Amino acid sequence: MADDCQPVFAVRTKSKLNQAKNKGYLSVVTPHLFLRRLICVFCLPLLLQVAIAHPIPDIPVHTSFESGGKAVVRVDVNPRCFDEDPTTATSLTRLLFGNLSKERKEQLLKAAADLVKKDLEFYLEPVGRIQPDFRFEFSGEAGRALETDDSVVVISGKWPTQIPSGVTGWSIRSAPENKLSVVFENEINGTPHPRVAVLFPSERSFTLDLTELTGALPRAATPGSIPSSGGSGHLASTIWSFGKQGFGHVIPAGLDHILFVLGLFLLGRSWGPLLWQVSAFTLAHSATLAMVTLGLFNASPKVVEPLIAASIALVAFENIWKPVYSLRRLLVVFAFGLVHGLGFASGLNDLTIPKGSLLAALGGFNLGVEAGQIAAIVVAFLLTGWIRDDTIYRRYVAIPGSVAIGLAGLYWTVQRLMVA
Repeated sequence: MADDCQPVFAVRTKSKLNQAKNKGYLSVVTPHLFLRRLICVFCLPLLLQVAIAHPIPDIPVHTSFESGGKAVVRVDVNPRCFDEDPTTATSLTRLLFGNLSKERKEQLLKAAADLVKKDLEFYLEPVGRIQPDFRFEFSGEAGRALETDDSVVVISGKWPTQIPSGVTGWSIRSAPENKLSVVFENEINGTPHPRVAVLFPSERSFTLDLTELTGALPRAATPGSIPSSGGSGHLASTIWSFGKQGFGHVIPAGLDHILFVLGLFLLGRSWGPLLWQVSAFTLAHSATLAMVTLGLFNASPKVVEPLIAASIALVAFENIWKPVYSLRRLLVVFAFGLVHGLGFASGLNDLTIPKGSLLAALGGFNLGVEAGQIAAIVVAFLLTGWIRDDTIYRRYVAIPGSVAIGLAGLYWTVQRLMVA
């Protein structure tokens, strides 16, 4: 874009930089100077020791109830959950599964049983805590068929049972030592219950009222339980549950998304450009997040994850070579926001969210993502806002920070391409 078409603050930024150069406060970013700074921060990506190629897997607990008390409890465990760092672990695909030995398959089945027993607690009221007798087998995510070599294999535990008469409620709890989030879903006579809970360590779900299904005597529900017909207030609860999950996908699990937002922050300290960029990024990733969640569009993580990493590098290095806000920058941020939305969608795409709660879950998750991004910007502002001199800020914060973020983006791009 020509200079006469650029916003006033862009021209002012150029003017300030030129004045600083003339006074000797700011040196031109020559290849030699850039190389020195490159060497200084070269080891940063290695020190981070993270490459967020996959979101942290959730543990969905899905229970189907029928009138008369018949029930089937299903829990799906992604083998990545067994890794010390599930974010960097590779999913077990149908192709890889076919090469596993019988002994290894048995080890995975036992690991799933041990994980469920250790990290999940199940409750029937007024009985108290129970221990379901799960039978584990390999299957596709959410019960889907393993149609292609890239189909993800999970370990599904099922417990068919008969809820005895007199039982009034059903709930679960995520154990304090559990490092993964748990999704509590229920189905009543083939109809998904509208309330869904996302549980973090030590959290307990709502109690589902079972009196209408088991013929409890006396017919008195557990205090505070949610009717099997749905009741009211499920939208607010769903928004809150998935809002926490969305926040967690940014802080602490979404380091790549955090670095992208910080790359936007480092372009300049004027609130106008920052708000425009964050708004464009939010609008874009909200659009693709909605389309993927509603089943209108999808893309392979093998394509999405390297693009996310590359977007981090490009935005960061652009802060160095072209440190002015322009319409082109806004369009670039919007385009990359579309890609990041595909990455966020992976946090919801593997869950069987009831149609009646889908918009609430989507809205809550998106609000959580926005809260995480705002939190990252606020922290960055608190750490650097005390630097009043724009020249010092650019030399000692914006340029080194952008170099570090750019290198991390390049590192992740290469690593994700190799994994893909």
